[in-house]
Amino acid sequence: MPLQVKRIAEAGSLESGDLLVVVAPSEGVSIEVTSSVERQFGDRIRQIVSEVIQSMSVSGVSVKIQDRGALDYVIMARLITALRRSFEDEAA
Repeated sequence: MPLQVKRIAEAGSLESGDLLVVVAPSEGVSIEVTSSVERQFGDRIRQIVSEVIQSMSVSGVSVKIQDRGALDYVIMARLITALRRSFEDEAA
């Protein structure tokens, strides 16, 4: 059964070598990337996001990323953290 994003959640920062990930409920899946290295790595960032969403069986999510040169494992970790936070109730 697909996981549903229940609320807006974020993870990360805008420091060099990091990224800020914001996830929100959505009808479908959308990925928006803003990056200082968009030309070189934008497609790879989107690929990582898509793979994480599929591996976690998430449906109905909008992902917005502001990247500052994060490595692949940082992108994955921040996205997983934001998604897990979005599944929780705010009272938790």
